[in-house]
Amino acid sequence: MKNSSLLPSLPDLSPKLRQPAKTIPGGLFAVLLGLLSTGAANGDSIFVGSYNSETIGEYTTSGATVNASLITGLFRPEGIALSGSDLYVTNFGGANIGEYTTSGAAVNAPLVSGLSGPEGVAVSGSDLFVTNYSAQTIGEYTTSGAVVNASLVTGLSRPVGIMVSGSDLFVTNYDTGIIGEYTTSGATVNASLITGLSDPSSVVVSGSDLFVAQENGTIGEYTTSGAVVNASLVTGLGQLTGIAVDGSDLFVVNSNLGTIGEYTISGATVNASLITGISSPQGIVIEASSTPEPNSIALLGLGLASLEFLRRKRIKA
Repeated sequence: MKNSSLLPSLPDLSPKLRQPAKTIPGGLFAVLLGLLSTGAANGDSIFVGSYNSETIGEYTTSGATVNASLITGLFRPEGIALSGSDLYVTNFGGANIGEYTTSGAAVNAPLVSGLSGPEGVAVSGSDLFVTNYSAQTIGEYTTSGAVVNASLVTGLSRPVGIMVSGSDLFVTNYDTGIIGEYTTSGATVNASLITGLSDPSSVVVSGSDLFVAQENGTIGEYTTSGAVVNASLVTGLGQLTGIAVDGSDLFVVNSNLGTIGEYTISGATVNASLITGISSPQGIVIEASSTPEPNSIALLGLGLASLEFLRRKRIKA
């Protein structure tokens, strides 16, 4: 959202400020107007992996391409997690996790190695949680690469997607169509929290809701306690291999179509082909803009206070 000058729409803040124009320095007034009319927020960034091209691409949430080959030299990337300015990427073919900056520089590649079919990855504080598709486990590691517990959760059924929310992990079991809930310390909360899904590949939490992407082209909505809200929130999509939420919008990865689609959390279509031309996209994460909009009201208040100070100073002089 772009800011515009708020002066015409503001109420009369104080009778003391109704002074002749000569008491207001023109240069300062111009600077204040400049501050109020600039500072548009940057668009949020979408990072998406390309399984076939073995790259990570960066795009905006409005669909513009920033860099389709931001990170290269990967080995079948599947999952992406974001923490601060760092991206953590699972390389399914390389059995490892690599760490990169959001500007594309390699920090540590590989950061963690010796995994068994790493698919999804989630980050919480200084911990990484990784689903091992082949070993059917969840492993825990630090963001510096140390092993905490390589078999934190066992007995899963082809785990793919993983989401951390507070002290809970939500994990998709691809083979059995189940989402299980576990604590970040590995305890089972409900191994069959949600059942009856069709090849669930990815899960995201928004408030008290879970949105699940399934490879049959359906997005289902459930509560974090497992209740069904709308099992067919969005249907008729492609082979879904990733889902992310940004504000009131869902962004989903259609692997077979090579696209990213955008929908509202209520299921309305915003743009079914927001981003196109990705070769077998897998995994998605969204980075909120790091340049917030200035608080125009606060700036105006500061400016008016400064003008009042200058007026009084001139009177005293």
